[in-house]
Amino acid sequence: MKRKDKNLEKNISRLVKLTGDSNEPSEAFSKSLINDALSELAKSGKGRQRERRHKFTKIRWPRILAYAASILIVCGIVIALTMPPQKLGELGRSAEKMALKQGVYREEIAGKPVAVLEPPKPPVSRLEKAKVAKFTYGSKLVAGSRITNAMAAEAPSTPSKSRFSGEKARRLGSCGKPEPGPGGYPMAHGGTTPPNGEAFDGVFFKNYGVNPFVDTEDDHLSTFATDVDTGSYTIVRRFLHDGHLPPEKAVRVEEFVNYFKYDYPTPQEDVFRVYAEAAPWKFGTGRKNSYLLRLGLKAMQISEENRKPAVLTFVIDVSGSMNRENRLGLVKKALRMLVEKLREDDRIGIAVYGSRGRKVMGHRRLDEKDEILATIESLHAGGSTYAEEGIRIGYEMAESAYRKGYINRVILCSDGVANVGRTGADAILEVISKKAEKGVTLSAIGFGMGNYNDVLMERLGDKGNGHYTYIDTIVEAKRIFEDNLTGTLQVVARDVKVQVDFNPAVVRSYRLIGYENRDVPDEKFRDDKYDGGEVGAGHSVTALYELKLWPGKAGTAATTYVRYKDADTRAVTEFKSSIATDGFMPLAEKEIDTGFESASSFDFRLATVAAEFAEVLRKSYWAKGAKLSDTLRRAQTLLHERPGDADIIEFVDLISKASQLMKKTDVELSRTEDNANER
Repeated sequence: MKRKDKNLEKNISRLVKLTGDSNEPSEAFSKSLINDALSELAKSGKGRQRERRHKFTKIRWPRILAYAASILIVCGIVIALTMPPQKLGELGRSAEKMALKQGVYREEIAGKPVAVLEPPKPPVSRLEKAKVAKFTYGSKLVAGSRITNAMAAEAPSTPSKSRFSGEKARRLGSCGKPEPGPGGYPMAHGGTTPPNGEAFDGVFFKNYGVNPFVDTEDDHLSTFATDVDTGSYTIVRRFLHDGHLPPEKAVRVEEFVNYFKYDYPTPQEDVFRVYAEAAPWKFGTGRKNSYLLRLGLKAMQISEENRKPAVLTFVIDVSGSMNRENRLGLVKKALRMLVEKLREDDRIGIAVYGSRGRKVMGHRRLDEKDEILATIESLHAGGSTYAEEGIRIGYEMAESAYRKGYINRVILCSDGVANVGRTGADAILEVISKKAEKGVTLSAIGFGMGNYNDVLMERLGDKGNGHYTYIDTIVEAKRIFEDNLTGTLQVVARDVKVQVDFNPAVVRSYRLIGYENRDVPDEKFRDDKYDGGEVGAGHSVTALYELKLWPGKAGTAATTYVRYKDADTRAVTEFKSSIATDGFMPLAEKEIDTGFESASSFDFRLATVAAEFAEVLRKSYWAKGAKLSDTLRRAQTLLHERPGDADIIEFVDLISKASQLMKKTDVELSRTEDNANER
């Protein structure tokens, strides 16, 4: 074979290898391609001889084009036969992807219908909240209604005809929709059963451990940053309403305790006031000489009329995962509710991110409310999740619209799952760390389950100098955006840190219940560069300590120091408050429960039951021997005292659900062990 023919053979072989397909063409097929190409060259051989005899003859371009076309045909055949089918599909959908990146919603692209798939509606659970309330549902005001998941979810639109057929259609199910998993919506990573026996297939939580008992002779100082987040409680509520026990690492005790409202008197002149109360505590087995100390920090109240005007930048996740459970529909309802509560001097801007982040609407005053609402309503889900770019664009918009003396806040609405660009919490935090120092704060608001990243959302809220919450129903949205809008938006103190100094002569040992991920080194308490927590107007922060006292000792048990920065001037303030043993309720000689039941305040007992519930759910070492039935009994006692309190009604229901699920799990484990023994 001639040199050129050898080169042709090498090029064809290289082309086959470059396709990247492990299933290489057969030798017979390769030879047939080579022979066809050589025959084409042979046909033009006489032409080449004539060219040599007539060097000055005009070049025949049609023959050259025919030669090039034959090579392209060979390449096309090889690529078509060797490239994986899904690669070809991706090439065919490039126009659709580009449209999604540009935020354009099309029913027809390149003359072909595009099916916009939406997940099936989840099954209606039992009544989620026994609450009689007025709330905005769409454009109607519904009064005296019990609210369920069905009412909170917006009905998905009817999908167009599926473009899938054959085997793929059988795998996806009817109408081209992915086959639903146990929750009634498509699985995040395919299949129909969550891996590892979990309730959901794509949720991410982090275990921060459990605080130990500390002897005061070794360390008499306990220091932590304040936390007003409530996401853990509402996430666990979602699990229980769906009929599942939550993962242990999803439970953060302080967020259970701080979910409830306590009747701490509001300070009239100071920014904060500290309240302390202690009573005997019996929880689990082996408790002796045990007291529970409750510390409450109450912030000053600001009326709606006196709230600062706000410059809000919504950063909305519109990626494909936000189509699950129609979570984008719940986002729209929540934001409509917020817009309706804002004033005319407030301003709103909107950024979104899917496959790419982009600015959708520059900041508008509320006298352009119709345009704002229309923009929110026009959002559709699709594409991958470039969270880093979307958050960066949102902060750039917030900085451009920054106004001194205003509330400058970014409100992130997402399921927290990022899969494009930098996707980890630490990497994305780099984007916002310097922005927060300039006065632009962040509220991280989580939506959805099944594919949800609690780790990222919780850390963004903390490090963004704002807060983190999780919205599972329209009722929770009302709680955040209607009932306490001022507290949600306006911060009254920044970098708030608490240090408790226990008296070693009175207190033998202590443990802080919760706040594991809010720990502050003792020596950093007065380091004003060290990050603390932010507290909104009217908010309260509650912390619980379990104490062991020295027998027969009396006097000051603990001194609480609070240090914070003024929200506007950044001036630092520190104050202290003490509690002595004469403020402790005495231990009962026979029944320690007597002390708990006769504790001086309803709030003390409510916080205690909330902590017990969380300790049992996360299987804390210090909850060994504890029975959820005892916690349920105490919660029912609280309900008898306040029979019309919707939060307490729901709380009792959640404890009851968890107790039933735990019993069911114990029965199943017992049967498994019996079967194993029989074998």
